[in-house]
Amino acid sequence: MPDRAASPRVRGLPSRLLAVNAMHADRLVNEGLAAEGARKWHFAALTALAEGGPASQSELSRRTGIYRSDMVAVVNELAERGLVERTPDPADRRRNVITVTTEGRTHLRRLDTVVDAAQEALLAPLTPADRAHLTDLLTRLLDHHDHTT
Repeated sequence: MPDRAASPRVRGLPSRLLAVNAMHADRLVNEGLAAEGARKWHFAALTALAEGGPASQSELSRRTGIYRSDMVAVVNELAERGLVERTPDPADRRRNVITVTTEGRTHLRRLDTVVDAAQEALLAPLTPADRAHLTDLLTRLLDHHDHTT
């Protein structure tokens, strides 16, 4: 979809460029994940569990930034598909520990491929050096705003 903003001044605003590119990125990732029967929150939760180990739903919510109330639905969906399992926390039987299953790890590897392909499509016109530089700049912006808010 071509950029049809009325004015070059508007088209060139960094905030607008970030927003429009974020929409493209979101679409690419969402479409890819949907083809695998997944959503971004599934990917985030599985990644957090695979990288950080088992966690309570509350801890998993903190690791991913997904609201606790939404995390319940995410874990339910993943558990129904056998991608994670809930077991009682030995330290606190009122709480469950969520663990990624072998099937969940296999599914995550497929999702990693999908997300990598979405990144490749998004960044196709950039050289590897440009990509690294863009990632560095975006990280610096995010770090700055995370520390000032």
